[in-house]
Amino acid sequence: MDSQELLQAYNAGERNFSGLTLLELELLKLDLSDANFSQADLRQSRLGRTHFCRNNFEHCNLSESILWGSDLRNSNLKNAQLRETDLSSALLSYANLEQANLVKASLCGANLNNANLANARLIEADFRSNADQRTDLGDANLSQADLSYALLSGVILRGANLAQAILCRAKLGKDYRPGSFSTDLSKVNLQGADLSYADLTGVNLKEANLTGADLTGTLLHQANLYHATMPDGQRHG
Repeated sequence: MDSQELLQAYNAGERNFSGLTLLELELLKLDLSDANFSQADLRQSRLGRTHFCRNNFEHCNLSESILWGSDLRNSNLKNAQLRETDLSSALLSYANLEQANLVKASLCGANLNNANLANARLIEADFRSNADQRTDLGDANLSQADLSYALLSGVILRGANLAQAILCRAKLGKDYRPGSFSTDLSKVNLQGADLSYADLTGVNLKEANLTGADLTGTLLHQANLYHATMPDGQRHG
């Protein structure tokens, strides 16, 4: 099935595309909401600015695809393969990305507010803000997610759950690009998180919970730790 055949089937009322091999699709600026692409192979597809609201992409392979600016709100992407996928400026609020593979994915300027990223692999993922907007991970569930070497400068993480997350050598400090912001980690749950050798220079950690966190070699210069709970359980400031 090619792009035209899929679009014709969708317009005719078909919604089940589960398990299909649909490599290198080109479906731009369309509405393909409420469809089932579970276990489908969509590698290297161009799907920018398309509406995929409430879609099922569980176990779908979207590696190296372009989903720039696409609407994936409330979609199920559990266990999806999103390695090196471009999701910059995508709408992913309330999406389920549990155990998804997002290694080296671009999420610059994406809205992941209240998304579930528990146990997701986000090694070297790029979350930095873009020219249009800051990346929003507010109230997202990132518990036990692997964010090693991830670029998180300027990201909104207020109220996020990062309990037992791996942030080894992650970059959260201000990156000094024109118009860049400090990362907001206020009230974030970082209990048991691995922050070893991470850059938290100038980060807002006000009222964050760092109980049991690994701060070996962590850069905390000019970080706001007002009323933060430190690894030993003591309240700072």
